[in-house]
Amino acid sequence: MIDLQDLHKQYREGGRPRRVLAGFSVHVPSGQRLALIGRSGVGKSTLLNLISGMDSPDSGVVRVHGVDITAMNERQRTRFRRRDIGFVFQFFNLIPTLTVMENLLLPLELNAMLNADGRGRAAGLLDTVGLADRRESFPEQLSGGEQQRIAIARALVHRPRVLLADEPTGTLDEDTGREVLDLLETMTREEQMTMVMVTHSVELAGRMDRVLRLSEGQPVEVR
Repeated sequence: MIDLQDLHKQYREGGRPRRVLAGFSVHVPSGQRLALIGRSGVGKSTLLNLISGMDSPDSGVVRVHGVDITAMNERQRTRFRRRDIGFVFQFFNLIPTLTVMENLLLPLELNAMLNADGRGRAAGLLDTVGLADRRESFPEQLSGGEQQRIAIARALVHRPRVLLADEPTGTLDEDTGREVLDLLETMTREEQMTMVMVTHSVELAGRMDRVLRLSEGQPVEVR
């Protein structure tokens, strides 16, 4: 599903180059749940941005479901990301002026999927995450755990091929974080979805199918 070949990426900080990826290559089979671990600043979030097409490598190839997204222009990458990628962020990123249901319907609208089937799927996902009774609430009226549940439903509503999660439990307490991860595991398995999750938690990483540590711009297989 995800094939990363010889990726190089560096940024400039304080007028000096900082290398984060140096010939990074890895293959993630369809349906696998992969955890990326490593200290801050090693390039974990950069990898998610490259997989989604939000950023481009200095060199190398990113293929998702056989499609070379590094060969796309910006407009094509945006369309690809809207259609084929689901994102779960650490800080939820729900739109505060939209209700819970309106937040879920937005990806469908962007993908021209806002029809009866799409609305039915959104309602079903709200029920799955246990928040069907909050459909008319606004994000600020929800707890952090509830907002992350809505964020997960929104990430899945348009049936993406790949789910990317960047520290999805980072702002939650331990018990709520565990509940959110349980939900992520269950829903990605049911949808047979490929997931790449960035986390600092060894416990959370241990629940994934595979764990990679990023070190010196290279992947190190943990298990």
